[in-house]
Amino acid sequence: MKHLKISGLLIALALVVWAFAGPGEKYFEIAKSLDIFSTLFKELNAYYVDEVDPKKLIETGIEGMLTQLDPYTDYISEEEQESFSILTTGQYAGVGALIGIVNKKTVITNPYTGFPAAQAGLRVGDEIISVDGKNVQGKPTIEVSSLMKGKPKTEVVIEVKRAGTSETLKFKLIREKIKIANVSYYGLVTPDVAYIKLDEFTPGAGKEVEEALTSLKKKGAKKLILDLRENLGGSLYEAVNIVNLFLPKGKEVVSTKGKVEEWNKTYTTLNQPIDTQIPLTILTSASTASASEIVAGALQDYDRAVLIGQKTFGKGLVQTTRQLAYNAQLKITTAKYYIPSGRCIQAIDYEHRKADGSVARFPDSLKREFKTHGGRKVFDGAGLDPDIKVEPPAYSPAVAELVSSGLVFEYASLYCAGHPLPESFRNFKLSELEADRFVNWVAQQKFTYTSELDQRATELIAAARKEKTYDDLQIPLRDLKNKIEQNKADVLKRNKEDVIRILEEEIAFHYQTDKGQAEVRLSRDAEIHQALKTLADTQAYRNVLTAN
Repeated sequence: MKHLKISGLLIALALVVWAFAGPGEKYFEIAKSLDIFSTLFKELNAYYVDEVDPKKLIETGIEGMLTQLDPYTDYISEEEQESFSILTTGQYAGVGALIGIVNKKTVITNPYTGFPAAQAGLRVGDEIISVDGKNVQGKPTIEVSSLMKGKPKTEVVIEVKRAGTSETLKFKLIREKIKIANVSYYGLVTPDVAYIKLDEFTPGAGKEVEEALTSLKKKGAKKLILDLRENLGGSLYEAVNIVNLFLPKGKEVVSTKGKVEEWNKTYTTLNQPIDTQIPLTILTSASTASASEIVAGALQDYDRAVLIGQKTFGKGLVQTTRQLAYNAQLKITTAKYYIPSGRCIQAIDYEHRKADGSVARFPDSLKREFKTHGGRKVFDGAGLDPDIKVEPPAYSPAVAELVSSGLVFEYASLYCAGHPLPESFRNFKLSELEADRFVNWVAQQKFTYTSELDQRATELIAAARKEKTYDDLQIPLRDLKNKIEQNKADVLKRNKEDVIRILEEEIAFHYQTDKGQAEVRLSRDAEIHQALKTLADTQAYRNVLTAN
């Protein structure tokens, strides 16, 4: 391990020297460092006591080097090209189903609407037993996924076990090219307020938002809620295309600035907009990042939209892919981006690391004030501040652990197997009887969790054992432990409302994936409620977008 770290540090040292030395010194130090690395590798390969894997050794050295930079600069080996392509383009050839591990079973977690898996009748929660006759139970998801993918127009047979059935089911599917949608849902929240949920920024995102907005306007929409929560971003070009829907042609959307002059560019709106007047709110969260922040930030800077929700992630870095030898690639941060007010919203300072190698957010003292087009104050260095802040729902650790345990997912599968599809999910709600059944079912599964109180009590008892007075403390300490256990036993009943809310959303997703889940949330989502309230009051909407 020590040798691996040395190799990474040597390459990192070469980069540092390159950054601060003169041109002549840089070339010498790079050549010197690479020569050292090469000879070190040869010596390790020849004389290390055990056999070493050359490929693994080199890739570990590369990873060691890249950890000195930011987390977005990444080495992509030839074997990882397909996964990287799917991530950046949203396209692949297969059956159109996302899979995952739930309670040690490989299950369908999202059969994409309109593609072979969903069309054939595969459902969320179906456990995959075999693919083309090969048993895949207990196999890694990457292996199962690989078997399901293949060339378009080829056949694959998937055998599944479904909740509520004793016999396995076989589905014969024809693979096809899959293009994952960027817009997961759109519809009317009220007769005149449109809602669009944008999850990705892969090629075509701008066109999808345009088509959704055009369709909703034809149905009577006069106001819009654009949901960018949990959207991690993607293509800068698609961000520009989406901003272009709401701003006149020729407006600056974003500029990039890097060490290499060719990366210094300004991106402007190139087309005629769809609607420059429609009242617009944008929902943001702590996971709204990158291209999502370009859209939200540019429209905020032009006082074109009201941002509602939480402070965004703060990723103001631009990545470019560079081709390497042997079909490998380097995804490298080449520039920072700046939105129209001139601010860069990058929140973490990767350039100035602490002595231990850790990084920190830019301190408030270094944040600078900027102005929107209409004179409102905005700041750089920490993501985007919403114009109207709405706190996200706060769930107890027990509820979070229940969700991650897979029990909510599993019960939703059982529920859907025994109940018909509801007529509508807009007001879907489980009965008290069904809610009690779920809580009792979870108890039967012997669900348990470790709370912080648990850990502290254990530490307290361990410390007390070392004291001479431990005998006197045994009874109160035991009583404390018993009360904590009793508290844990009742935690689901005390958090029943939150638990059932999450279960209802999971059931809706099992029935109709993104559409069902979105429709359940429309009637109970705090940020959507705030957006509706803001859009309903024309003067209040204008006041938010006006400088004091």
